[in-house]
Amino acid sequence: MNKQTGADGTVGKALSVLDAVAAYGRPVKFADLLENSPFPKATLYRFLRTLVSQNMLRFDESDGTYSPGLRLVKLAHAAWKTTSLAPLARSYVVQLAQQVGEAVHLAQFESGQVLFVDKRKSNDRFETLAQVGNVAPAYCTGVGKAMLAFIAPKRLQLALSQQAFHPYTPSTHCSAASLEAELEQVRKDGIAFDREEHEQGIISIAAPIMTSEGRVIGAISIATSTARKSLSELEEFKPVLLQTAEQIGREATSWQFPT
Repeated sequence: MNKQTGADGTVGKALSVLDAVAAYGRPVKFADLLENSPFPKATLYRFLRTLVSQNMLRFDESDGTYSPGLRLVKLAHAAWKTTSLAPLARSYVVQLAQQVGEAVHLAQFESGQVLFVDKRKSNDRFETLAQVGNVAPAYCTGVGKAMLAFIAPKRLQLALSQQAFHPYTPSTHCSAASLEAELEQVRKDGIAFDREEHEQGIISIAAPIMTSEGRVIGAISIATSTARKSLSELEEFKPVLLQTAEQIGREATSWQFPT
């Protein structure tokens, strides 16, 4: 069990069980949960039954599986509406996707990682790992580097310490030093690129979304496959990408989007 879960007591433990169920992305059996759980069998079972009784989890008696419950879905939807950029930025994301004819990703920063909160595709000719609700490393994604480059120095150092620097592809940054060198260039250019760093064959151009006070609240990217476009061709979208990021930032400022 990690220290944070133990320090948070029973509530923290129950939330870790919710996280475990959600991580599977499908209904999951008790035996599968127990195999990777830090809790004894009886304790895990007690947490699951309590969460089911509170409608945070759903138990399907026909196949003995657990999945997110209706109450949890309602809470997630409420959080999405109040703390996600997605509802506020949706019209801009849709318009940009239609204009460029490529996939558009909207993301926020979450504990050193990238959380994708919206995605719009203009065609089905290619797919990316980025899906709404998924998390990805910040150091090897366009949206991640766009946000890292413009967050406050203390927050940046914390974020860098949270990166694994796993080499997903031959182009992935493998150290904080090489990443920081690129972030300096991102600050000068106002945009970041994913040069097949997270997925082989997938590239993107990204821009930070900032409030009028200069606070980073997210990032937006245009992604495509190397079979469709080159990085230089993607860079042609820089003006419309920056314009869209500015529009979303201005909208967020007027709505007092939360930190």
